[in-house]
Amino acid sequence: MKKEEKIRVGISVGDPNGIGMEVMLKTLNEAMVLDFCTPIIFGAVKPVSFVKKNLGLSLNLHGVDAFAKVIDGKINVLNMTKTPPVIAFGEETQEAGAFAIASFAAAVKALKAGQIDVLVTAPISKTNIQSEDFSFPGHTDYLAQELEGEAMMLMVTDTLKVGLLTDHVAVKDIAQTITPALITQKVETLFTALQRDFGIRKPKIALLGINPHVGDNGVIGDEDDKVLIPTLEKIRATGKIVYGPYAADSFFGTGNYKNFDAILAAYHDQGLIPFKTLSFGQGVNYTAGLSKIRTSPDHGTAFEIAGKGTADESSFREALFTAIQIYKKRQEYDGLTANVLKVSPKKTGGRGRHSRS
Repeated sequence: MKKEEKIRVGISVGDPNGIGMEVMLKTLNEAMVLDFCTPIIFGAVKPVSFVKKNLGLSLNLHGVDAFAKVIDGKINVLNMTKTPPVIAFGEETQEAGAFAIASFAAAVKALKAGQIDVLVTAPISKTNIQSEDFSFPGHTDYLAQELEGEAMMLMVTDTLKVGLLTDHVAVKDIAQTITPALITQKVETLFTALQRDFGIRKPKIALLGINPHVGDNGVIGDEDDKVLIPTLEKIRATGKIVYGPYAADSFFGTGNYKNFDAILAAYHDQGLIPFKTLSFGQGVNYTAGLSKIRTSPDHGTAFEIAGKGTADESSFREALFTAIQIYKKRQEYDGLTANVLKVSPKKTGGRGRHSRS
């Protein structure tokens, strides 16, 4: 990307009947946003304009039907259809779900093609998105299929980063899903993301136990003793700084999390409950480990407040600027690692040790 070109941020609109477009437009209404990036909304001008009018915003939308018509300094709306769904705030409809996924799929296609540099996704409903063409629990699972790399849900703020060994897995299946291979892969993914995407030279990672009190020496399950501990010993032998497993019930309450660059939780609620308790409204859901960058706010569709104009856009704003920051960090890291100076071999036939200078 040339220096004069702004980072192109693709935005999928999420469920149009939720708060996704509200938090998106409130964020884009801030004048400084266009100084940092060129936003491209994947949707249609009509529903976006409807939400804009409902919020009483005066920002200008630039409707386009092709990437060649995208303009820097404008809020671009890529029209994907001439017949978008009629917005019914707070209602969970199949039409809204289909529109949300069409927006997301088109944005991912553009991300793969290099037409956008990063992707920010507004919240979707996991129930009305299901169809023959889309049968994934959420964004992360689809991205894992479409993009190169090993996807990992990583919740981030400036001071707290929580990754997951398992994300959208039923509680009854967690223990059997966590294998030595999975642990090793997730630690590697997290370690690389901390270095490449966040500029942490020697990441320090903590791993939480699977069972209460890390199994209490096998009294409450033996997965920690038989799976986690031996695997962590092997990982540490490679030089990575990974500690644990720690008892999850006291880890955050005691403030121990502050001693680490990131925490790897065994399952969804074990990691996300403390993260959202400490950071809700300021956190970002980042899909680490992939060839492309995608972020999302840390909340859902919030149908109960949709259309009321009361949704807090802080997390969406953080998601947008985090995506930009990670993009820049990756460019910097990749540039440095691609141009490491090679030490030239010592030349033979030079002056001996007794030669005068």
